[in-house]
Amino acid sequence: MTTPDAPPLKAQPRGIVSRAPAGALVAKLPPGTRSPAESYVAGLAPGSRRAQAQALVRIARLLGSADPRAVAWWQLTPEVVDAIRAQLVDHGAPATANRILSALRGALRAAWRAGLMDAAAYQAARDVRGARGSRLPRGRAVGAEEWRRLFREIAHEPSPMRERDTTLVALAYAGGFRRAELVALDLADYDRDAGRLRVLGKGNKERAVFVSNGARDALHAWLRVRGPAAGPLLLPVDRHGHVLARRLTEQTVYDRLRYLAERAGVAAFSPHDCRRSLAGDLLDAGVDLATVQTMLGHASPVTTARYDRRGERAVREAAGRVHVPFVSVAR
Repeated sequence: MTTPDAPPLKAQPRGIVSRAPAGALVAKLPPGTRSPAESYVAGLAPGSRRAQAQALVRIARLLGSADPRAVAWWQLTPEVVDAIRAQLVDHGAPATANRILSALRGALRAAWRAGLMDAAAYQAARDVRGARGSRLPRGRAVGAEEWRRLFREIAHEPSPMRERDTTLVALAYAGGFRRAELVALDLADYDRDAGRLRVLGKGNKERAVFVSNGARDALHAWLRVRGPAAGPLLLPVDRHGHVLARRLTEQTVYDRLRYLAERAGVAAFSPHDCRRSLAGDLLDAGVDLATVQTMLGHASPVTTARYDRRGERAVREAAGRVHVPFVSVAR
């Protein structure tokens, strides 16, 4: 449950700890009872568990603990919850604050369902306002020339690393997969005749991703060296060129993309930047918003619209029409 790589908090949590009731940081559960934090995370779709587990770690740290299992969630009062919200709003983006507050509500709900708090206390604690506002999207779009440089660089790698990395990059971009979705793909998820991958995404929602021609060629080249054995679609390759029969980790995908970008002389980008690039490229090409939303597995078209670069270009062009009559004066 602990996540060492969770980002550190900028705020000092002492004000919140001082408001917490005695024993709030030490969970004394009845024998055989699972902690609310574990119950909440276990009930999430696989693609959401890592992020929401980290969210609970963030809250636990605000309460002076490193482990969400050590927090007696059922003892959190509305005053403490409001103090947590204030810390999150003051030191993070609204969307991040709302995601963490959602995890807090989930842990409270798990505590109530386990009979650790009554309905009145649960409703009072969970009744916390969401954060308002928005931020510009983080990350960047990867350009067409950058993709070409990446694939040229990967072509110099020895087999089977070459085939695996080509497929990794091709699917990350052309499939628009989240990191968790990419590493969760199994060979059985691929329908070769239809060129379709079955993906289980956020919210336990399944969708079909159709692999484009270039990405399909890369995938088939990888499958020839991977072999027909059941299991994960993408596998690690060790330094001796041996394909290992285990699943890639999300961190490996992130690190590998950064490494390949550095070798190709391309500015660093993340797996999510691949999704951002695909969405922007599709919208630029005239694909309608609803189709792009379906392809990326977004629950709301508002999320997809954040990747639309056309509005930004229009604003930039409009700004270029404004002339400031500044004249530099030599000194």
